[in-house]
Amino acid sequence: MTTDVTAKARTLRAGFVGGGFMATVHSRAARAAGAHLGGGASSSAARARDAVERLGLGTAYASIDELLADPDIDVVHVCTPNTTHAGIARAVLEAGKHVICEKPLATSVADAERLRTLAAERGLVTAVPFVYRFHPMAREARARIAAGETGRLVSVHGAYLQDWLATQGDDDWRVDHALGGPSRAFADIGSHLVDLVEFIAGDRIVRLNAATRTVYDRRATNVDISTEDLVAVVVELASGAVGTLLVSQVAPGRKNALSIELSGTDASVRFEQERPDRLWVGRADASMILERDPARLAPDAARLSLVPAGHPMGYQDAFNAFIADAYAAIAGSAPDGLPGFDDGARAVRVTEAVLASAASRTWAEVGA
Repeated sequence: MTTDVTAKARTLRAGFVGGGFMATVHSRAARAAGAHLGGGASSSAARARDAVERLGLGTAYASIDELLADPDIDVVHVCTPNTTHAGIARAVLEAGKHVICEKPLATSVADAERLRTLAAERGLVTAVPFVYRFHPMAREARARIAAGETGRLVSVHGAYLQDWLATQGDDDWRVDHALGGPSRAFADIGSHLVDLVEFIAGDRIVRLNAATRTVYDRRATNVDISTEDLVAVVVELASGAVGTLLVSQVAPGRKNALSIELSGTDASVRFEQERPDRLWVGRADASMILERDPARLAPDAARLSLVPAGHPMGYQDAFNAFIADAYAAIAGSAPDGLPGFDDGARAVRVTEAVLASAASRTWAEVGA
């Protein structure tokens, strides 16, 4: 793998399925990466026309099939409700196009594994936006652990807390099992937390014990809600390290409080997504805050640090870097740390283990 991303040989033509918030984020990143925004499809021709106008896309396709039949579209961004991801991603691969699919990649391990296998068979580039990997200071934490600066990993502690569903009046399509799938809080944000822990640690969760809670079984428009509002998980990693993870969409005052702390025998590192330009490094004799400065970072962290120290970088910057790397992979490069369908399938496997553990009230095996 390389830490350098080579420029693409020609302008990619990107197509988009869906027109909501994530399609907006994807289209901004595609534009920043220099792609031609060829057009979009949605659940109806009218919705497609609206999305194309709002997002500044090219053609409004009457259907997904029409988009996939366009030979000029090279890569398709799937930004639709969770339960539709697997079917649309499969159709994109069968059409011979590269695919960037929102997570969860699928709502069952079986579907995720089929997609992973199909992508490998077709030799197409796939990507799933675990974009918190693309914060420079997250890469710096990873580099320091890989270099042995923290010693042998002994514990991990992580949380992803939000409040956008904190009251009973808060509602969203993700609450509906038919659209969001069997898991909500964990599949939506817990998957980000697990991916970041495993990516930075260079280690994987092999066993877990989880408890889930649905705080509100009825909301403004949804009733008989079965998906979880929060999850608490005890984890054991392949190395023998142990840890705890807390995921909540009902934590008042917390907006996107994703944090991870990994402790080794020699030092600890802590990354907080709401303060992405900093990394805390703790030792028994002294601790320090490491500020993002490209001149003082590991090579992979420095190459993602696009502005001088003191100029903040955030979520859209990380997303832009993810899309730039995905497009570079399509052009033949091999950027380090690009999350593909292997990673997407991994997240589905962990989510399924969480649900199984919570249902059985026992430990569940995940496997490395």
